[in-house]
Amino acid sequence: MRVVVQRVSRAEVLVEERVVGEIGLGLVVFAAIEATETLEDSEWLSTKLVQLRIFDDEQGMMNRSLLEVGGGILLVSQFTLLASTRKGSRPGWSRAARPEFAEPHFNAFHLQLQERLGRPIPTGIFRADMEVRLVNQGPVTLMLDSRLRE
Repeated sequence: MRVVVQRVSRAEVLVEERVVGEIGLGLVVFAAIEATETLEDSEWLSTKLVQLRIFDDEQGMMNRSLLEVGGGILLVSQFTLLASTRKGSRPGWSRAARPEFAEPHFNAFHLQLQERLGRPIPTGIFRADMEVRLVNQGPVTLMLDSRLRE
């Protein structure tokens, strides 16, 4: 699984001009499920996300985790994170899992994150055309890949 994480002061996701999920301080997590995804991948990633020390402490140093600041997560599926642009001008999607495989794995990842965070996590709608609005704080943007464990 590959995710792009953005530290935000607020964020929301809309489907057909209706807000379907929103948070204040926290992380927006854009997640792409690979065709080779395993339960261990999502377990590693969900633990890593809630423990990432990317929120400021009293000295302004990134030294606090999501758990320590009481922040939320807005989880959004985004298969395009797995695009291959090696050939030509049109991206290829062969690394991305088919929807019938990806959706249950995305849902399992969502449940794991909720368990580790200890509260509900809003999401977008899988396979929907979504509009994501966010205020990136810092800006802080990270990419994590469960295959590389980084």
